[in-house]
Formats: sequence, C-alpha cells, structure tokens
Amino acid sequence: MVIILNNEGYLDKQRMKRIGNLYYKIYDVENLKLADRRARRNKGYQSTIKEFDKEKDLNLFNLSISLKEKKYKTSKYTTFIVKEPKERVIYRLPYFPDRITHHAVVLILESIFVSVFTADTYSCIKKRGIHKASKKLTEALQTNEGTKYCLKIDIKKFYPSIDNSILKKLLRKKFKDKDLLWLLDEIIDSIDGVPIGNYLSQYFANFYLTYFDHWIKEEKKVKFYFRYADDMVFLSDSKEYLYKLLSEIKEYLWVNLRLVLKENHRIFPVIINGIDFVGYVHFPTHKKLRKGIKKRFAKMLKKYRNKRSISSYKSWAKHCNSRNLIKKLFREKV
Repeated sequence: MVIILNNEGYLDKQRMKRIGNLYYKIYDVENLKLADRRARRNKGYQSTIKEFDKEKDLNLFNLSISLKEKKYKTSKYTTFIVKEPKERVIYRLPYFPDRITHHAVVLILESIFVSVFTADTYSCIKKRGIHKASKKLTEALQTNEGTKYCLKIDIKKFYPSIDNSILKKLLRKKFKDKDLLWLLDEIIDSIDGVPIGNYLSQYFANFYLTYFDHWIKEEKKVKFYFRYADDMVFLSDSKEYLYKLLSEIKEYLWVNLRLVLKENHRIFPVIINGIDFVGYVHFPTHKKLRKGIKKRFAKMLKKYRNKRSISSYKSWAKHCNSRNLIKKLFREKV
C-alpha cells in the first residue's frame, strides 16, 4: 500500500524546515543585475537584449518595483518545435521581464532546492550532470552486488503532466514566505503543466519528484536508484522484488503526483542488455555510446563539420569505450 506524504514526507527535520524571508532578496536591484548577466550569457547579440540595454538600469529598477509591489505578470509565451533528439514543443518567454525574473528567483532558491534533492538525483544540478550520473551507475554495476537486474522507467509526457496545484502544495512544504509563494504561483499558473524551455522549469520538475525520491530511498530502502529528470534506473538481484517495486511505484506516482509511466518500462538482466541511461549503454565491464547519438554524430559529420558540435561529440565518446569509433569517424589517433 502506498503512503500519501504528510507535511514532513520522508525528509529529515532540518531539510524540511520551512523557509521564509526570501522574497526581498529576489527583487533586490543587485540580484536583478546579476540575473541579467546570467540570463544574457552567449545571447548578447539578440535584438531583444539590445533593445533592453538602451535603458537597462531603468528597466531593472522598474522590474524591482513591479516585483516588490506584486504587479509582475508573466508575459505571453511563444513556441517552436525541435525534432532532435525527439520532437518537443519548446516554450519561450521574453528576455525582459520574464527571463531575468526567472534567473533572479533561481539565484536565491537554487541552493535550497538542491539541499532537498537526494544524492542520486541528476539533471540541471551543478556538478551532477550526465557524466556524473553515468559514472555513479558504472560504479554501482562494478560492485557486482545487488545489480544483476534492472528496472528502467520514465514518465509519460512528464513536464506537461505536472499538476499545478500539487506542485504549489509541495512548494508550500518548503517555503513559508507568502510573497515568494505569490510569485511562484504566478509563474506556475501562467500555463498548464511545466513548460519545457523555462529556466525555472527544470527546478520545478526536479522538486516535483523529490518526495518520491526520498520515499524510494528512505521508505522503500532501495540501495541502487538513479534519476536523471524523469529517466529512472533501479537495480536489484531479484526480478520479483523489482516487479513488486514497479507496482508500488505506479501507485505512488498516480496517487500522490497524478503521473503515469510510459508503457516501455521493463525489467531485464544487466549483463545481457546493458542499461541505456543518459546517452550511454552501461554494462558491468564497459560502457558504449547510445546508437542514436552515434548515428546523429555520423550524419552531422557528413553534412558539415561544426567545431563546437565535433568537440561536444568527442567529449561524449571519450567518456566511454569508443576508441575505435573516434578513429573511424575522425581518422586520427586518440
């Protein structure tokens, strides 16, 4: 039977202490200036930023007043579609005031969000990206204890399926600053679900699953569990245990978070199939680059040789057993 979380969830009292007196830090002009610098990185050429810069100090002052007086309203979204690595609708807000505001919020709240994430939560966390997730999974497999079978799951349409009202309730378990909660509510209620593309969305998404993470680790006592966004890996020496866990996970996610798993979940022997996770296929003895990434890499090299893309793919390849692949594609010593 799934236990519905109470106000404390499964987090210790210190980490679940509700925090207040934060909002004034967000609208502080110095914080907004730093948010502006962060938001514009590698984007200074954009026309909207050039227009904003014509009266930058005045714009930031007016944004500070708008936030302080709680008059800020989320602007209208524009959307576009990306097709690689899979088709997704990306949402975009104007640089001013919205993207600066989101960065200002993250500057103040990021460390608080991260403090409640479990150690094996990855994705959009400093020093806990793709390669760290892959390294930790590899280390677990190499112990050869409790890692014979894998349960691999991900959530159906995760970002759009996040329930706004549940997200707001979860945020109130950690924050008690009413003005801050007003701003977070304003951003959350600007659209149904959490939009892919918003800077804050990655933090909201991770936070939405953090009580589930603690339930897995502290209530279910799962030793080997790794999550990157909504892509999850569970390891055990018992298939029966994993089937039982899968049933409980489905119930928990629906009862507590109104989330549904994709139908592609499976339980399999690691040594035969390998674990496809964060772009690599992991085995106890070695690690390969995912086929889809290799195909995109080869396709890119055929069409054009973009230095940044080549450097990115080389970095991917050098984190796994792909010496022959690099030789073949670049015809050079590595």
